[in-house]
Amino acid sequence: MKARYWIAGAAVAAGGALLWANRSDRGRRRRRTFYIELPPGRETHPAGKGSVYFVGTATTLIRYQGFTILTDPNFLHRGEQVHIGYGMHSTRLTDPAIDFEDLPPIDFVILSHLHEDHFDKLVERRLAKETPIFTTASASRTLRRRGFTRTYPLRPWDVVEARKGDAGLKLTAMPGSHGPLLVNAMLPDVIGSMLEFHCPLDFSCYPMYISGDTLVNSDLLEIPRRFPHIDLALLHLGGTRVMGVLVTMNAQQGIEALRIVKPEIAIPIHYNDYDVFKEPLSEFVRAVHRAGLQDKVRYLQHGETYEFVSRQVGQLESAGLTLP
Repeated sequence: MKARYWIAGAAVAAGGALLWANRSDRGRRRRRTFYIELPPGRETHPAGKGSVYFVGTATTLIRYQGFTILTDPNFLHRGEQVHIGYGMHSTRLTDPAIDFEDLPPIDFVILSHLHEDHFDKLVERRLAKETPIFTTASASRTLRRRGFTRTYPLRPWDVVEARKGDAGLKLTAMPGSHGPLLVNAMLPDVIGSMLEFHCPLDFSCYPMYISGDTLVNSDLLEIPRRFPHIDLALLHLGGTRVMGVLVTMNAQQGIEALRIVKPEIAIPIHYNDYDVFKEPLSEFVRAVHRAGLQDKVRYLQHGETYEFVSRQVGQLESAGLTLP
């Protein structure tokens, strides 16, 4: 029997056994809150203004309110391979916009899950072991075994309260599912993230959703109930398929996610970079036009930056005023 059929059969068996346990356990889990104090930095940032710099695949640099955040770090180059489990590999088709050595000082890493296209061997060797990493419980355990000392094991709806000098933010872990229900049991746990930067004088709020490698599923319906206004969403697309099974959102699911979460602006990331990404960004662009959502989406090429301003600060600037 071919390996892929064996794996598919094992996935169904394992998924069937675990599905009920996982579902029933959710209701018993209480939200946990972690607290982290970061050393104050010397850099200054205008109140209510920030940026997202697209490195490539799911890797971005987010700067806001004095924080510098790295997401899903992958800095391999064209032609290099990552291991994606069960003896399978994927080849990178692009280069990152910058090399790992060119990164600015990082306050913490947000890691959707522990696949090498999100946390490669180069990063594992070179990232300072004391760097805070917010990720899933299973990824946290693995990274601690590999020497990382400040990993935070998050389940959906867990919270991290971070302080850096006078600045603060709340990160809430979002639900995610890396594959169809039965297949998901064979894949690593995955989380999304919601960033809420603290709001001095109510002038710098900017809720930002990062989907992580999730498919659209019923758990996402809870997001707009808890977060009725989201300014920016970073959507992991690519239509990734492993053994023919869809494990990240394609164009159709990307549109569905937009309609569920309802961000003011969405930026697609995680596309075109690896050979397991089976759907090019152009498919999503066409789907956005068919859905009439052009004003809700911005596109970044590698090395491009999206600059944003909170609604409150934007309103003040439109009126010719500035923060005190």
